[in-house]
Amino acid sequence: MEKPIEDLVKAQVAQWHGVTPPNPSAEEAAKAMAGLIESFEKLRGELRFEDEPSSFEAALLETKERAP
Repeated sequence: MEKPIEDLVKAQVAQWHGVTPPNPSAEEAAKAMAGLIESFEKLRGELRFEDEPSSFEAALLETKERAP
């Protein structure tokens, strides 16, 4: 990214909502997004939709409504 994530978040919030971050906690939350984005970027291209873990399908079957 060319700009720090917190600057991008501030600009987007200002554009969409017309406000600035209300306090230092909001600015820290914006900074924390950078780590989350980096984590997702590292996973890019590793999994396809069809490769989702089998435990997800098992969870769906387990929570499926049973016919009376």
